[in-house]
Amino acid sequence: MTGATRQSWTEVRDRIHALILNSTYAPGDKLPRDEDIARVFGCARSTVHRAMRALADSGIVERRRKGGTTVRRERVTRATLDIPITRREVEQKGAVYGYRLIRRKVQQTPPEVVARFGLPAPCRMLRVEALHSADGAPYILEDRWISLDTVPEIAEVDLEAISANEWLVLNRPYSRCDLRFHAVNASAADARMLETGLGEALLVIERTTWIGAAPITHLRAITRPGYHLCAQI
Repeated sequence: MTGATRQSWTEVRDRIHALILNSTYAPGDKLPRDEDIARVFGCARSTVHRAMRALADSGIVERRRKGGTTVRRERVTRATLDIPITRREVEQKGAVYGYRLIRRKVQQTPPEVVARFGLPAPCRMLRVEALHSADGAPYILEDRWISLDTVPEIAEVDLEAISANEWLVLNRPYSRCDLRFHAVNASAADARMLETGLGEALLVIERTTWIGAAPITHLRAITRPGYHLCAQI
């Protein structure tokens, strides 16, 4: 390590995190030993240990004594409100889950999405619109924008077979999340898709996530009448 550039544990954490994000280490993969990472990165083993502890605390990796460190298959979000996989949310209620991709298209981001991400200018992202259902009834109507710069792999994902919600939760951990709730009166299009009355009060969940300063996804989810949101603190 003589002559090596001194690195902080946060820099090491971000370097390891980047290797997970670019799929060098996929969900379920075992990471090298701390001492091996320290040798490759040219830093102290204690620095790697602290970086790994931070990644474990964020739910990105799992540390086991004598078992090493693995990338979590399903990221545990350390927040007041975990990002749920809608399929599991429905199934845990004892209902049969259904999902339909309405459309996917690369489009220019509108002003409201540019503002949510804090971008300097509009750019092209993947827009995904989908409907989740429970026991055959509409459950959540999803309108989502995904950054192709941050998540290029999404372009190759079969979003008819797996929802963007589920794929992103399993494959793209985030470092920052902005969560907003508000109510709207159902428009004609909302009422038709959610099979409810025109003007019905509906809960809207808006969620924006980033990894560092890089945008991941912005979601606008309109829920069915009577939808309950539960959080454990």
